[in-house]
Amino acid sequence: MDARDADLKKDLDATLRTRRELGEEYESALVDSFLEKVDQRIDGAVERRVRRQLAEQQMTTARDSRSPKPTDTFGERFGFGIVSLVLAIPLSAIGGGVAHLPGMLVAWAGIVGVNVVQVARTNPDLFGRRRRGRNDAWED
Repeated sequence: MDARDADLKKDLDATLRTRRELGEEYESALVDSFLEKVDQRIDGAVERRVRRQLAEQQMTTARDSRSPKPTDTFGERFGFGIVSLVLAIPLSAIGGGVAHLPGMLVAWAGIVGVNVVQVARTNPDLFGRRRRGRNDAWED
């Protein structure tokens, strides 16, 4: 039995003893007084619970706001692809002109490498990397 339950039981016993001593004419006032105490206890318990849940929500919100959000929009992907293709033309010409086929392969390897890094940055799940969430904390 909880200490608060014991206090409530004592209050109920005292109310019943008082009712026996004073008689039925005070029964309504005694019951109202006891119910007021019960209401105060319930209000206190609800208030504590609400405060605790609010604090948990604030902590969760604070944690989530600190974690970086992926910026994987269509415009960003499209723009990066266009810039990559536009720069591929002069890089291919320079690489092919200076070192012929090996130079062109090196230029295209660089272009592909930059695009792979961009995709890995914006889509971490694509290459098997997962962002840690609340449930993953125990999985190591």
